[in-house]
Parts: sequence; C-alpha cells; structure tokens
Amino acid sequence: MLIVHVHVNVKPSSLEAFKEASFLNARQSLNEPGIARFDVVQQNDAPNKFVLVEVYRDEEAPAKHKETAHYQLWRDTVAPMMAEPRTSTKFTNIFPNESGW
Repeated sequence: MLIVHVHVNVKPSSLEAFKEASFLNARQSLNEPGIARFDVVQQNDAPNKFVLVEVYRDEEAPAKHKETAHYQLWRDTVAPMMAEPRTSTKFTNIFPNESGW
C-alpha cells in the first residue's frame, strides 16, 4: 500500500468551503477501487491546517485518482482557498502487512 499525506494550509475565510469540497471529494474517492481509505483531518491547534490521508492499494492508484472528475473539481475549487501551495509526503505501509507483521 501507498499512503500519501497531503498538507493544506487554508485561508481562514475559506475553512467551511474547503471542508465541504474536501468531504465531497473524499466520499467519492472511497468509491474508487484503488483507494482503501481517505481521511480528511483538521489540526486542533491550527484549524486552518488540514491533512488528507490517502491510502492507495497500489502504486498506479494515485494517477487514476487524479484522472477522476471529482478530484479535478476538488483541485480547481480549492486552489484559490489555499494560503500556500499544498505539499505531500509519501509513505509505505510496513505494519500491518501481508505477512501479518
């Protein structure tokens, strides 16, 4: 599995609109066969900061996700809401894994 954390710093005036757009994208993303999990989390001590936790079943799934209409709508909708460009960090799942470790 591939796990991607997308870090987003949202303009304070756009918090509710960002959450609405992100919830819609997350709900629709969960219908994609290549996505195992899709979380939207908000930082407690800095409520304008979010992390999208995207868990993909394989290395090809992120590219397929970016081809979907709902992702493209999210990307274009939230771009002007960001206080700075979003960043991402990729992780490889090591536990649990297929061998049980």
